[in-house]
Amino acid sequence: MKKLMIFSFVFFLSSFLFAQTEKDSISKVNNFTAVVTVQNKGISTIPNLTLGKPAVIFDMKLGRKLSFEPQFRFSLEDGKPWAMVLWWRYYGSVSERFKITYHANYSLSFKTIGLYNADGSDREVNRTNRYLVGALTPNYQLNKYIGLGAYLFYARGMDPYMIKNTYLASFQPTISNIPLFKSFVAKVRPEIYLLKMGEDGVFFSTRFLISNKNSPFSLSGLITQPIDSNIPSDYEFLWNVGVSYAFNQKYNKAH
Repeated sequence: MKKLMIFSFVFFLSSFLFAQTEKDSISKVNNFTAVVTVQNKGISTIPNLTLGKPAVIFDMKLGRKLSFEPQFRFSLEDGKPWAMVLWWRYYGSVSERFKITYHANYSLSFKTIGLYNADGSDREVNRTNRYLVGALTPNYQLNKYIGLGAYLFYARGMDPYMIKNTYLASFQPTISNIPLFKSFVAKVRPEIYLLKMGEDGVFFSTRFLISNKNSPFSLSGLITQPIDSNIPSDYEFLWNVGVSYAFNQKYNKAH
């Protein structure tokens, strides 16, 4: 675990240095964002990466068009790590309405498995699975409220006992800026996605977010339901709700 934290720190530091030393004659504003989310159940669009119990997630973002966005997930019950995802993202723009985001990450997932000692007694170990991931997210914003997007995702398992190739393709319309009351607005993103990881599955998923621009707190949720799937999983219908606290800081980049 110590080596993993050192590795993450090196990635984070390299992103910070890149953001500070990028050559540009015009001073721009960069952002550092940190979000802490507590969920009643840690779930994932990839079934075998679901935690299935209360979790806390730490998200960070540093940079503008090119950003480093590490995510750390832990179980709330025992404090054990669930996953660590080291995202790099480039936010591209084809036009004012049409955007494309390019994603890449090195990620680690952790799972507790039972083993036996030489004397026959049982013990638990935390097994680490390693992935290399690439993804693409095109999005066309029709107006202030409606966007049409897609998500293309590929993960390569790095360990011999893992599924080597995972593919995901989804259609993601988004409804944003839904007025609720006072300064509160909602965002809803239904999704239908095809997942292939040895076996095939089609899933329906919906995410929602309720936020207030004057408050660092927000409420989010996710439901996932398989439509037709042969992928082995310990879970069928999944849902969660979470409360997030966001910390934002802007800094001017030196000339």
